[in-house]
Amino acid sequence: MIRTSARSAVPAARLGALGLAAILVLGGCSGDGGEPGAEAAENSSSSPTASESPTESASPSATPTPTAAAYKPATAEGPAENVPLPVMPDVAKEESKEGLIAFGDYWFSLLNYGYETGDASPVKELSTPECQLCEFYYVDLEEGYENDDWILGGKINITSSGTQFEKTPNGRYQLLLSVQQEAGANRGPNGVSYGESSGSQSSTAQIMEATYTPDGWVVNLVENM
Repeated sequence: MIRTSARSAVPAARLGALGLAAILVLGGCSGDGGEPGAEAAENSSSSPTASESPTESASPSATPTPTAAAYKPATAEGPAENVPLPVMPDVAKEESKEGLIAFGDYWFSLLNYGYETGDASPVKELSTPECQLCEFYYVDLEEGYENDDWILGGKINITSSGTQFEKTPNGRYQLLLSVQQEAGANRGPNGVSYGESSGSQSSTAQIMEATYTPDGWVVNLVENM
């Protein structure tokens, strides 16, 4: 059944941080360095010794493979470092039941990325101004990261999600989720602690409403049920 009415969004506690592993695959290619002359081609049936091999064909020194800076989660001593930005899976770009569920997972991973980095722009790009919980989120980030402060812990876990994938009268799709929040805290330099949350022992039911546009999914509403 489509939920046709939505009450005011309930401000969530500090939503937390989620570090996602990023794999960077570096591919190499080797060129085909042919023999430098016709005579060498004629004698290709016998393997040349090291002294017979032309110096031009010597293997070049291997170029060191650049490595990404290591991810470090936040601690009581400092904020997270080198947090990789979550990558949207291809299925999350589809206007389908599976696409909406995957998009919901991705959107929440961006929430967690923002809490770990203080960067709200990825969520803003995929959310409309009418999303009230999003506005609380932006304020949380601004306050949580001012004066070199940071947010520690509070990871959001989606325990289940599902959708009937039917449009509401205003053209939106609804996604129902159960989420749990781990313990978290607001920290500052020199051991300052502004407050802590014990997290949630049980799941909280939430609803997301999203619209599919020519550019993909965009979130209109997220709130507790």
